[in-house]
Amino acid sequence: MIREVLNNYNQYQKPRAGNPLTKLLARGVADAEADQWVKHRKIINPAFHVEKLKHMVPAFYVSCSEMLDKWGETVTKESSGEVDVWTYLSTFSADVISRTAFGSSYEEGRKIFELQREQAVLIIKASQSVYIPGLRFLPTKSNKRMKEIDREIKASIKNIIDKRVVAMKAKETSNDDLLGILLDSNDKEIKQHGSKYGLSIEDVIEECKLFYFAGQETTGTMLVWTMILLGHHTDWQRRAREEVLHVFGDKTPDIDGLSHLKVIKHNISMRFLDYTPPAQY
Repeated sequence: MIREVLNNYNQYQKPRAGNPLTKLLARGVADAEADQWVKHRKIINPAFHVEKLKHMVPAFYVSCSEMLDKWGETVTKESSGEVDVWTYLSTFSADVISRTAFGSSYEEGRKIFELQREQAVLIIKASQSVYIPGLRFLPTKSNKRMKEIDREIKASIKNIIDKRVVAMKAKETSNDDLLGILLDSNDKEIKQHGSKYGLSIEDVIEECKLFYFAGQETTGTMLVWTMILLGHHTDWQRRAREEVLHVFGDKTPDIDGLSHLKVIKHNISMRFLDYTPPAQY
């Protein structure tokens, strides 16, 4: 079914949100249709090749280690074995996205995430009320803040892009993060086929916004749900732990080792799909 949709994309149109304010969150490939969608997908596709993702594993490891250290500190300070993990996991997924999207500029990326999170709250609140055409143009406190956030996010991402373009021209940076891969892929497309086949700076900004918006909440939620399953099925928790220790021991996780985690890769995934939670969840 997925292959049919991708090969016949002109026949499948995306649903349109009733409130135009939702476009402030992110557009990019998720919003594009027809030939515009093809162009966006072609240019961003290299960022998700397995070879490129291999270079991002160290960023996952660093972010996860920092989160676990904070858990340890919290438990020590409070002399308790309980930690409210949701806030940490939400920040963890945002931190990973910041590192993998912007590399050395991930601190600036964190600020962008915080702004997007605030934007999402405002837009969800607006979308839950009755939509009146033209209402978004009124200078209400909420409307003014949403537009201000939009300007701040775009300005921040553009600043990162401008610095990266200068560094790339001077060959002072690698193209291992999302932004570098995206800019490199876009540059090649423009050189081969002309500027109309490439993405504008505004398009690149929207793709960066989308990467944040699409990955942060979904990943954090999936991690929480995985922890619930492991907590409920302690036999699988034990088997997963033994497998990780057997494959890695005291070594830093790498992409090759991750491919050998059969219990985690297959069996826990099947549990994830088949499991019906008790009522209290």
